[in-house]
Amino acid sequence: MAGLNKVTVDDINVKGKFVLVRCDFNVPLKDGVITNDNRIQAALPTIKKLISDGGKVVLCSHLGKPKNGPEDKFSLAPVAKRLAEVLPETKVTFAKDDKVTGDIAKKAVAEMNDGDIVLLENTRFRGAEETKNGEEFSKELADLVNGEVFVMDAFGSAHRAHASTAGVTKFVKETAVGYLMQKEIKYLGNAVEVPVRPFVAILGGAKVADKLNVISNLLEKCDTLIIGGGMAYTFLKANGGSIGTSLVDDEKLEYCKEMLAKAEKLGKKILLPVDSVVADSFPNPIDAEIAVETVDSDKIPADKMGLDIGEKTQALFADAVKTAKTVVWNGPMGVFENPVLAKGTIAVAKALAETDATTIIGGGDSAAAVMQLGFADKMSHISTGGGASLEYLEGKVLPGVAVIAEK
Repeated sequence: MAGLNKVTVDDINVKGKFVLVRCDFNVPLKDGVITNDNRIQAALPTIKKLISDGGKVVLCSHLGKPKNGPEDKFSLAPVAKRLAEVLPETKVTFAKDDKVTGDIAKKAVAEMNDGDIVLLENTRFRGAEETKNGEEFSKELADLVNGEVFVMDAFGSAHRAHASTAGVTKFVKETAVGYLMQKEIKYLGNAVEVPVRPFVAILGGAKVADKLNVISNLLEKCDTLIIGGGMAYTFLKANGGSIGTSLVDDEKLEYCKEMLAKAEKLGKKILLPVDSVVADSFPNPIDAEIAVETVDSDKIPADKMGLDIGEKTQALFADAVKTAKTVVWNGPMGVFENPVLAKGTIAVAKALAETDATTIIGGGDSAAAVMQLGFADKMSHISTGGGASLEYLEGKVLPGVAVIAEK
């Protein structure tokens, strides 16, 4: 299997042992209610395996980006509630401890029996101690489970070297990856390292800067690279097009020119939008009604901005997908949160749903789009990590994977 020669949960014996599992419970919340529990569902196979093997399972995760220390709106309490609902046979205790590893957490862990679960509070309540991989906090996390076992199953956070994803491993006897990590690395690893061809990569989203290295790495691996979303306008401008007031990263124009030249040199296709859905300004609020028209992508009027791909582009991109055997998609084609500007993203999702290819959705907004539009069950794999899948597609080693023991 491409890229994974790590100890997994199938290789370890956790009976009677304390196991700290780093999950990715960074779920969307509205008024304290989880609006999509995909990440919780994705963590269940590993959790169930460890419970049935008789481990004392301590779960930890971050949620959101709390800037001012502990805040109720960033608490993992709703996650604990949901876990108790989906694991009715299991005792699930929430350690509501703003220090994460303080006395409340210690007491909850001390009272555990084999097969019980304790969920710790948001690891980012410890601020820079978590995000700067503080040794003290790493050690406290390990001490909670007597330095016994750490399982990494948070692919969505594996590209960050934090205390709870990497630092903690220095202070435990055994480390392993969970089933979710295994599955993510298998799909993404195979797609990038040994793809069944033709291999088509689709990149969207707003920022070219976020995807620079991905573009360069994927050009070497894929047969066709499709570029949509806000980042397409920097490429269109680099190609000499008029893009009006569309989003553009002028500092990256040279880079885009280099990439277009690189594609030509390697004999690869880069497909850019040929028509764009434009409006006077960005919708405010994002889902507001908006008047639009469709124009050629390289002839956008000076006072208009491109906000989605047009129908000709939808057909062009769908055609490229039809003949593919492997497709990786990361980033929407337009402002998909707006019904008027979601059509391009819907068209791409539909094309992927209808192809026989292995289809891999790289987390983040594309995953949200596919799920909202009801195409989730038609995809081979939907990644739980946007940023992590991008770094994997860049060919980087993820810190949260690197620290786990090799077989």
